Amino acid sequence: MAIMQRSVLVVDDDPHIRDLLTFALGKAGLATREAGDGEAALAAIAEQAPDLVILDINMPRMDGIEVCRRIRAHGALPVLFLSSRDDEIDRILGIELGADDYVVKPFSPREVVARVAAILRRVNLSPPPPPPGAAQVGRLRWIRTAGAPLG
Repeated sequence: MAIMQRSVLVVDDDPHIRDLLTFALGKAGLATREAGDGEAALAAIAEQAPDLVILDINMPRMDGIEVCRRIRAHGALPVLFLSSRDDEIDRILGIELGADDYVVKPFSPREVVARVAAILRRVNLSPPPPPPGAAQVGRLRWIRTAGAPLG
């Protein structure tokens, strides 16, 4: 299940979890970077935008929920929450905040890799937005030429 040319930022305050995920994702062909807290995650995203972020919720300095809010304020970067919070309300809140998926600790590294691959496939299949001055319905697209009415 190799996924080439994609990068994942693994954000968790536990270095063992970061190492485990980095190893599993690397075996799947993904480039990885790591951050130990929310502030470092935002800096890493700004420095070199990853294709997806795996984000722990409970972290020092800035929790994963605030990091997700800030990510969503600037775009649609895919986020997979990784958390020890396993109540239904926590999973629902994570998805409602904008996470693309939610995995509860303890977790299977193979399952996380499979979920990452599924999210990246969905992102890759999303059609690009129509250019300015264009309209689209399904697969039908109109592009307005200079001065021409749309229709």
